[in-house]
Amino acid sequence: MQRARRLAPIAVVVAVGIIALTGCRAQPDVAAYLGDRQITEDRITGIIDEVKKNPAPQSAQAPAEEGGARVPTRGEVVSLLVFNDACGRFTTDKALKPQRPVTAEEVGQGLGFAPNTEYARQLADSFTCRSALPAGEPVKPTEEQLVQLIRDARAAGLGENGETDAELRQALDGEQFQGALGQRKLLEGEFGRFDITVNPRYRPLEFPILSFPNEDQAVGVPLGEPGTGAVTSRS
Repeated sequence: MQRARRLAPIAVVVAVGIIALTGCRAQPDVAAYLGDRQITEDRITGIIDEVKKNPAPQSAQAPAEEGGARVPTRGEVVSLLVFNDACGRFTTDKALKPQRPVTAEEVGQGLGFAPNTEYARQLADSFTCRSALPAGEPVKPTEEQLVQLIRDARAAGLGENGETDAELRQALDGEQFQGALGQRKLLEGEFGRFDITVNPRYRPLEFPILSFPNEDQAVGVPLGEPGTGAVTSRS
């Protein structure tokens, strides 16, 4: 299992709401608003606590923290729940069917989470829903995006064998990266139709659709408003 498609060939291992947090959408105990529904901070805490209390499967490929499963950050949980809601609404509106259902057991084996947790079930739902999404037209990256890609790749541990920026650029700027940019463009427009408001502490919120081998995000789909310069604690 992989959380997102991953860049190759180096170490191959494998939307946007514009509504201000004003009035009734400024409750500090709400992580995000999805139309007339809410994702509460208590729910985020409960999901994380459940992961902490349930050890990862012995055979899981992903490394677990000493004494238990790898624990997602609050921001990861919020982005997962918001993405699943937006993805579900989009695929329902377009009558798109998933290519293959993904189970919580597969997630547990691949990513190191106990399958009997809500987090594993939500991850499985995200993989299932993503298999129904259209790819979108590939987008050629701008120079700024390529510079950022190389910077992010080095931060993720790529290039440790002495590759130059030019070599990283040649290796990374391919079909996967351009395809992910195209899908992000498509989903930004589609998710922008939905009534999504994110608590400022989690902005800018994104869900990864392309990751480096260590799971660091390479390309993400924006969810909710962009960052505001306010407090942005995701831990």
